[in-house]
Amino acid sequence: MQAIKTEATYTIGEFADLVNLTAPTIRYYESQGLLKARRNDSGRRYFTAADIKWVKFLLHLKGTGMSISDLKQYVTWRAMGDETIPNRLELLENTQADFLEKYREVQHHLEILTDKINWYKQKETGKTSGQEPFADYLKRMGHKE
Repeated sequence: MQAIKTEATYTIGEFADLVNLTAPTIRYYESQGLLKARRNDSGRRYFTAADIKWVKFLLHLKGTGMSISDLKQYVTWRAMGDETIPNRLELLENTQADFLEKYREVQHHLEILTDKINWYKQKETGKTSGQEPFADYLKRMGHKE
C-alpha cells in the first residue's frame, strides 16, 4: 500500500512567522488581492509552501520600492496570463530604473558617511589636525548646495 503524500499547510500565525510578517499584514495582503488563502472545512485560512515562495517574491518587489498599487497591478496582469507579459515586463523595468536611481543616491550618502567616519578616525588618531569646513567637504564630495 502506497502512502499518500500531503502538502504541508500552515495556519496564518505559522505562515506569518515563516515569511516574517504579522498576521494582520497577511490579512491585508489578502484583502488587497496580493495573496489568496485557502480555507479548510471549518473555514480557517491555511497556506502552503507555494504561498511562502509567492509572498517572498512579493516582498522582494516591495523591497525595490514597488508600491502596493503596482504590486496589485502586477498580480492582476499575472492572473490574466501570458498576453500581459509585455505589461509586466514594462512595470518591472520601470521599477528597476526607479530602484537603481534610489540605489545610486543611497550609495552617494554612504560614501559621504564613510568618508566622514574615516576623517573623524584620522582626527582621533592624530593623522590629521586640520579643520574641515562642512561646506567645502560637501563640495569636494560633489554635493550641490
